[in-house]
Amino acid sequence: MPSDAPASLEIPPDADLPPLALDIDGTLTTPDGAVDPRVFRVLPEWPAPVVLATGKSFPYPVALCHFLGIPERAIAENGGVVCVDETVRIEGDAERVAAAADAFRERGGDLGWGAADTVNRWRETEVAARLSADEELLRAVADEFDLTLLDTGYAYHLTDPDVSKGRGLREAAGILDVEPGSFVAVGDSMNDASTFEVAGESYALANADDVAKEAADTVVDEGYMDGTTAVLADLAGRAES
Repeated sequence: MPSDAPASLEIPPDADLPPLALDIDGTLTTPDGAVDPRVFRVLPEWPAPVVLATGKSFPYPVALCHFLGIPERAIAENGGVVCVDETVRIEGDAERVAAAADAFRERGGDLGWGAADTVNRWRETEVAARLSADEELLRAVADEFDLTLLDTGYAYHLTDPDVSKGRGLREAAGILDVEPGSFVAVGDSMNDASTFEVAGESYALANADDVAKEAADTVVDEGYMDGTTAVLADLAGRAES
């Protein structure tokens, strides 16, 4: 795929393009974590459903959809919340996660986000800790409460083991009445591996971790939004030919 990924896409009229399942951090962002401006040109052009699948709390992907001017279709909190076309589904045992977070703090752990903790303030199903948090203690608490600890490269996430982005994608596809295997997924982290297993076609970006790269069908030469735009341009080019 070309390294000079276009700022916008040339989409043929009436092109039969697949629905997309796109991670946000590391996939629709710049290396410094800002939303890449190209997102605001590329995604609104896509004629098939776009689902944003992220580890961020519920309001973040919904707000991004709003500002993009696309339907609110989001998998948040690593699959804990699914919101598609006015249908919202909450998954997992949030009370067990909250009890584990309390135990972590009681034993001297610090989630690391400061007094406001806007990272967790609106979370409904999981708890996130800064990467500077005590990983050993977090893992001990996760094991004790039978939870999964995800290291996405941006934060640690204490989450119900029955929750995943892949399961969320199945839920989203069901609401949209499309096959989960019709989706093309793009991501960069271990929490995207389950999405890759469900989607029919999957791409790990150059900045992806080893778990994501191993799970993906294709590893892209470019990273961040450069890689995502290259994938979408390739899909559009295939539709044109």
